Amino acid sequence: MQYLSARVLLLMCLIFSAYAKREKPNVIVILTDDQGWGDLSMNGNRDMDTPHIDSIAKNGAQFKYFYVQPVCSPTRAEFLTGRYHERSSVYSTSEGGERIDSDEQTIADMFKASAYKTAAFGKWHNGMQYPYHPNARGFDEFYGFCSGHWGNYYSPMLERNNQIVPGQGFIIDDFTNKAIDFIEKNQDNPFFVYLPYATPHSPMQIPDRWWDKYDKKDDFKMPVKVNNHLKAALAMCENIDYNVGRLLKKLDELNLSDDTIVLYMSDNGPNGDRWNGGMRGRKGSVYEGGLRSPLVIQWPRKIPPAREVKQISGVIDLMPTLADLCDVKLISEKALDGRSMKAELMGSTQMNERYLYAKWSSKSSIRNQKYRFNNEGKLYDIENDPGEKVDISKKYPLIAQKMKNKLQETKRDVAKDFNKNRPFVITHPDSPFSQLPARDAKATGTLKRSSKHPNCSFWHNWETTDDYIYWDGEVEAEGNYEAVIYYTCKEGHQGSVLELSFAGNSIEASVDHAHDPPLKGMDEDHTPRIESYVKDFRPLNMGVIKLEKGKGVLQLKALKKTGEGIIDFRLLTLKRIEK
Repeated sequence: MQYLSARVLLLMCLIFSAYAKREKPNVIVILTDDQGWGDLSMNGNRDMDTPHIDSIAKNGAQFKYFYVQPVCSPTRAEFLTGRYHERSSVYSTSEGGERIDSDEQTIADMFKASAYKTAAFGKWHNGMQYPYHPNARGFDEFYGFCSGHWGNYYSPMLERNNQIVPGQGFIIDDFTNKAIDFIEKNQDNPFFVYLPYATPHSPMQIPDRWWDKYDKKDDFKMPVKVNNHLKAALAMCENIDYNVGRLLKKLDELNLSDDTIVLYMSDNGPNGDRWNGGMRGRKGSVYEGGLRSPLVIQWPRKIPPAREVKQISGVIDLMPTLADLCDVKLISEKALDGRSMKAELMGSTQMNERYLYAKWSSKSSIRNQKYRFNNEGKLYDIENDPGEKVDISKKYPLIAQKMKNKLQETKRDVAKDFNKNRPFVITHPDSPFSQLPARDAKATGTLKRSSKHPNCSFWHNWETTDDYIYWDGEVEAEGNYEAVIYYTCKEGHQGSVLELSFAGNSIEASVDHAHDPPLKGMDEDHTPRIESYVKDFRPLNMGVIKLEKGKGVLQLKALKKTGEGIIDFRLLTLKRIEK
């Protein structure tokens, strides 16, 4: 009897221990890239099937009117900070404009401060070098890429915790595998997983398993021109759904489903002409079609099934909402633009008056529960005219004026702390490793980018020793750094001598090996791309350079040329050599 009581006591302790470990729910946030509101079967798309994503809405809640920004980086910044993107000085999608100010507190910082294990797997797009890198923004683990797009989705060069590594298979499957591994490893601890998928953003690459269905399909129901771009996008969305299903299945296998919040959304409107519920606009637009995103969320233990939230909400609301749901402390010292939507998720139907602001380049608009007003002075009744076909500003001048005032007021307010002149950090005290890609460099003379879109580009057409590649920046952590460049070199051009210099210190290295792989991606692309194709670049260790603290120009030039050209350049890495 005494032995039996001890066993019962031990069992009770184990149960209590498991409950205590899961006192706070786990969180998985899935963010897709360029997937429109209409790219889901649950929203009425009759040409595709997304049962696993749809199941999240059935098991939890679907937001009817959820809004993001017109393009990638601004939306991601708002999710991470709970604040409009201009407040954190995010203004573009490349060349430094995608970086979140280093003094912002992120949602990962918040969860980490509450003893969560944190990880991000996928496309970051809010800064590469420290202090902007994901490992510097609250994420214990990062695997993916930091640029706005990537040039190859099949086993590409990626990074893990700021170290370059090879990818393993199709990129979305790979990111999901890494997320599953992390969840299995941390199943006994509360975890926060951010899964920013890279598709259906171009390049339009997708394994045959998904492509064949749409390549053979001849009974499309959507009233738009069907081309390979559209087919590939739908195939990519079904691959995403497959991977969401894998995640949900793993949560079931680990008995974590009831204790895990799963949230799914996209970062902007569709990246092509396809069915989107009749809404006007697409990616880059401040109309409904460019801003309205799917948002579904489940937490079987707390959120009632099949709930529809009709209150307008935005990506700025997710930080305070998740903090409220998980009972974790908001640690941002700056005022948030978002607010908690917990009450609406749990059953409250009160419709509060509020406004949601959108901006991209010179275009802007503002939305309340019923209307949208844009910077062209046009007013639309979204509840009755989601296609924004009829301007009613003259019919309702007082409403138009009220919304115009609110738009102008918000514009002024969010821009007051905007800072475009942040230093480009070459090295930082918190990281011994720094990556300086071609994307962030400038060049002189005959040198050309492989595409006008910088994110995954390289420099080529290097013909003379008069020209060079350079970074205007600041060394914040002085020391000795091992410098490695990633290059290609045509046969007959080897023998060139390169020099890397900064503030009077320099090193030299000879390009002794020709390495001239072909451009790749064409065979995998299902439609021609506008971004750069890629190559397999070879590393060249240039030696150790001393970098002294301060501002200056880091310059890569050729001292000697042996053939008609020099090299194509993709990336420079700097690794601090500890004494």
